[in-house]
Amino acid sequence: MAAPVIETCHVACCANRTPNVVSWSRGGTIAFGTCNSVALYDPQERRLVALLNGHTGRVNTVQWIHRQDCALESHLVSGGSDNRLIVWEAKNGKFIQSVECKGHTGPVCAVDAIYVEDSKILLASTASDSTVRLWLCSETKEAECLHTLSFGSGFMMDVSLALLPGSRVPILACGGDNSQVHLYVQSNRQLQKVMSLQGHEDWVRGVAWASLGGELLLASCSQDCLIRVWRLCAKSGTDARAEDDHTIIKMKEDVFEVKETDMSLVFAVSLETVLAGHENWVYGIHWQPPLNKDGELQQPLSLLSASMDKTMILWAPEEGSGVWVEQVRVGEVGGNTLGFYGCQMSPDGSMIMAHAFHGALHLWCKDQDNEGEWRPGVVISGHFSALQDLSWDPEGEFILSVGSDKTTRLFTPWKKEDAKQETWHEISRPQIHGYDMQCLAMVGRFQFVSGADEKVLRVFQAPRNFVDNFANISGTSSEKLLASSDSANLPEGASTPALGLSNKAVFQGDLVPQSSEEKEQFSSVSDQYQESYFHSLIMTVPGVCWRLLVLQQERRGDERKRECGGYGHGFEMFCLASDSARTVVASACKASKAEHAAVLLWSTATWRQLQTLPYHTLTVTQMAFSPDARLLLAVSRDRTWSLWRRDSPTPENPVRAINHVITRESLLKVTLTLQSHSLVVKRLRWRPRTGRAGRDNNNGEDGQPDGETEIEEESSWVQLASAGADHSVKIFNINKRAL
Repeated sequence: MAAPVIETCHVACCANRTPNVVSWSRGGTIAFGTCNSVALYDPQERRLVALLNGHTGRVNTVQWIHRQDCALESHLVSGGSDNRLIVWEAKNGKFIQSVECKGHTGPVCAVDAIYVEDSKILLASTASDSTVRLWLCSETKEAECLHTLSFGSGFMMDVSLALLPGSRVPILACGGDNSQVHLYVQSNRQLQKVMSLQGHEDWVRGVAWASLGGELLLASCSQDCLIRVWRLCAKSGTDARAEDDHTIIKMKEDVFEVKETDMSLVFAVSLETVLAGHENWVYGIHWQPPLNKDGELQQPLSLLSASMDKTMILWAPEEGSGVWVEQVRVGEVGGNTLGFYGCQMSPDGSMIMAHAFHGALHLWCKDQDNEGEWRPGVVISGHFSALQDLSWDPEGEFILSVGSDKTTRLFTPWKKEDAKQETWHEISRPQIHGYDMQCLAMVGRFQFVSGADEKVLRVFQAPRNFVDNFANISGTSSEKLLASSDSANLPEGASTPALGLSNKAVFQGDLVPQSSEEKEQFSSVSDQYQESYFHSLIMTVPGVCWRLLVLQQERRGDERKRECGGYGHGFEMFCLASDSARTVVASACKASKAEHAAVLLWSTATWRQLQTLPYHTLTVTQMAFSPDARLLLAVSRDRTWSLWRRDSPTPENPVRAINHVITRESLLKVTLTLQSHSLVVKRLRWRPRTGRAGRDNNNGEDGQPDGETEIEEESSWVQLASAGADHSVKIFNINKRAL
């Protein structure tokens, strides 16, 4: 079989910051909205299966359309800020856009769907236009809006569809900002309101139906920090007579009648339980999916909830009493982040997932060895806002990226012992800034300089603790890594002093344990806060998001030096470039006048300004040094580009412009088109060496490469990394021989 020309190696992305944006299929695939796309993620293989592009606005809600027989899903529906709904259908192993629903005049925030009349799909959607719409999608790939519910100045936060027990009549539950849950049934293709369930004291954020034999259970969660479970069942003549028996103690029931063809059905709704355990708004709830055992459908009584208190709780009734109690509680501790927006459970109940305010996915897996224990799992992660820049390290073993989410993130391949091949993961966030990040440049193996929407450059150096953990995860020898850097001057770690804004290096001498007498005598106020000091940690797997946040203090690079705006640029930083020798850094800022559009050169040895290169009249948008470090190319918004030449390889000597016109060579022939980003591509970077990261450094038992054939095979591959405004980092493998 011929080798492919190009393959997508990795896509780093995260979920959008909306409550209903993640859904877990019975086939095991997790669908979530990321920017304007729908991502399909396989948590077992730890890789992105596909990206579905069709929306022109942010994807706010995603929902698999589950089959009643528990078969694998073939349809997926998504809604976005472009006011549209898209139904995706599986064809030949790929999902394609099947039906489009237009009608909402505001962003769609929640959607649910069921199958009716064989293969027809009934959709319910709610949007910020204060309406809930009912749609019918037929085999002709057309969508018909059956009914529109208007709530005036109110909003419905979530919707859920089900079929009434013993009938084919759809029932719709809507949770809104009036603290009520509204129930509607479909009659003559229209929605008829049957009742409103009262009890919550704040906005109802989520509703979800579960079919339990001949009954339905409805769970609702609210900003009052409570979860309510309602039971809906059919009423018979004997049930009606039992109501007259005042000796029986039972919950109050609300009864409604539904007319279907030539018969009338009566149903009753009662409060089953109130679940109190969260300490903040409860945003999401999810029932464990039904199971097909011996040809019979069984609905496990297991309910998952997610809250802004940074916890997920798994609820279930006790076997003896039937009282609903908390079974499992997982989540984050500490940090300065907000909590969870929503939650999902795997089909077999062995994994649970939450998505947070900052877009991160949090996965927990049931420990097979210790019953009742759950452990955090490794899952995809990425920026939650537009990417601005990225760079490979000089050896091509990891990537650093910066974005408008104010973070700098590091991605590297990791090969688990039982895995077929390596997978890329985020293992560190060297910088979490107060401004939007704009640019970065590597100035050493483990040193980089970054620029943000402020007037200074910040230089970071990795501590020894990070190098050790990077070696554990990437499978590279720590001795080899330390040999390629200034290991003698590497600090052990970094810490943030009490009430401090910048971190400081912690060296070996600072880690000398104090005696009991010294601990009692504080030399300064900051000595009283020992938790802010550095503590060495050992990691052998990529840091899951909660651990990344907790370790921010320890893993953050040591901020060594910085230049203030008074001695450099007058406006916000825009782009950076470093030469191949890592001796000179060029920087440029936003500019509307020529006096601010000059390029500044800095020495990486002293971090002092070497020279100013005035030429352009507007912002210099990008710069690059030639491979031999003797030329510097700059392009600007003034629609010109300039080429500068270094007279001498020493950085102290001046750099002057080439005044003559440079002849333009023909454009390269386009030989292939890569999988595109859905928005603007901000940066493209080739790996500085041939081969694929994580594979070209695999050695045999004797420390030598496994064989000449494998070396030759790897040399035929190159890697290209791209950063886009669609919040994603993509890495492509390109086979030079197949071009």
